[in-house]
Amino acid sequence: MRLTEHPLLRFERGREVTIYFNGRPIKAYEGETIATALHAAGIRALNYSVNKKRPRGLFCAIGKCSSCLMVVNGIPNVRACITPVEDGMRIQPQHGRARLPEKAKPPEFRDAKVVRADIVIIGGGPAGLMAAIHAADAGASVALLDENPRLGGQLIKQTHKFFGKREQFAGVRGVEIAKILSEELRKRENVQVFLETSAVGIFQEKDEKLVFAVRKNREPVEFRGRAIIVATGAMERSIPFENNDLPGIYGAGAIQTLMNTYGVKPGDRVLIVGAGNVGLILAYQLIQAGVEVKAIVEAMPKVGGYFVHAAKVRRLGVPILTRHTILRAEGKERVERAVVAQLDGNWKPIPGTEGTFEVDVIALAVGLRPSIELLQQAGCGVRYVRELGGHVAVRDGWMETTVRGIFVAGDSAGIEEATTAMLEGKIAGIAAALRLGIAGEEWLKEIEGAQKALDEFRSGPFGRHVLEGIKKAMVVGG
Repeated sequence: MRLTEHPLLRFERGREVTIYFNGRPIKAYEGETIATALHAAGIRALNYSVNKKRPRGLFCAIGKCSSCLMVVNGIPNVRACITPVEDGMRIQPQHGRARLPEKAKPPEFRDAKVVRADIVIIGGGPAGLMAAIHAADAGASVALLDENPRLGGQLIKQTHKFFGKREQFAGVRGVEIAKILSEELRKRENVQVFLETSAVGIFQEKDEKLVFAVRKNREPVEFRGRAIIVATGAMERSIPFENNDLPGIYGAGAIQTLMNTYGVKPGDRVLIVGAGNVGLILAYQLIQAGVEVKAIVEAMPKVGGYFVHAAKVRRLGVPILTRHTILRAEGKERVERAVVAQLDGNWKPIPGTEGTFEVDVIALAVGLRPSIELLQQAGCGVRYVRELGGHVAVRDGWMETTVRGIFVAGDSAGIEEATTAMLEGKIAGIAAALRLGIAGEEWLKEIEGAQKALDEFRSGPFGRHVLEGIKKAMVVGG
């Protein structure tokens, strides 16, 4: 199931290692995650539910759901989607709730390594990278942490070229933007980067802000700074339908991670649910990887994504069925079929219009919701804003939340494009340095320029609803 050829990508795999799944040896490569290696070996069921013991498989692939929790070297609740393989690793499916081994000692923060910086940035995607680069250029020391094994966030799986202006990487593929920004970050000596590091809480202690984190599932780290930028991105949405928990049902981003980041095919035949830009782009990325796309179903009466993407998909022979939805997935341990139906004017399935697709993958491209758990825990004001994808942190024009010194940027501030995430990251990084008195007034022009670029990018038809949402998310008078 590993890809050896791709029209756009070249997969540089590390040293071959052996991991053991239920005692069975599995070939893997250094740099892959556990879930990736298991998928390449055809293993889909990663754990079983607590109550009905139903199989669960990979869903988000970014560590934000519980679908891939496994027992690794005797330790339960390990997120297989973001944990890199190690030679000799022993892995088992997790059956419901699991207990730590009797001899296991959980990390204690009194033994934590302490890292100090002016600004602590949580998240190494497009927003976090831009925030770190510009905060560092403005004179601040920066500590950036990300729970994934590599920087770039959603960029590392995007093979399409970006729209917009040259200054916002127009015409450049997301995977290349991730490399450019990562290389830029490494040039700055006042930035420390911590990968495989999960933030678990934000607290205030006198004049310092604390981010408690765990590195590589076992090493406690305490980050101390005077300002924090939360750029934690978003997580995949699901929709209700029968058997929507079967292995083989993925969020769109998980499929992109498998294919475009690690070079592993998710399956052979795919049904996509959702005809927004993500669903349309995913369709031709699947075809590039040699996967058959049976159809795209969309509940709305018209395609939600850009016409250029829809036209490309149709030219490739993929039917787009508007006013249709998925009724159920069929299969025992994994997806074997999908049943869809046409919808009436009241969004109800029309009897007699059912159709069955023989597929082994169902891709849900039904949107994202902001990841704001850390912001809520830190006491930041939150509002539900439909236009921005759900609950978001209240903030001002400098991306500062209602808790002074805590900033937000990117999809965690509202679901938009990677371009807007980068611009918001730039604003937040410079603003944090200004708030701390590190940056000079000349940096105000940089913020104004980024705000103007945001307004221009959002001025199109797809940005109007976002602008309405941003008004609702702004601090009154901010």
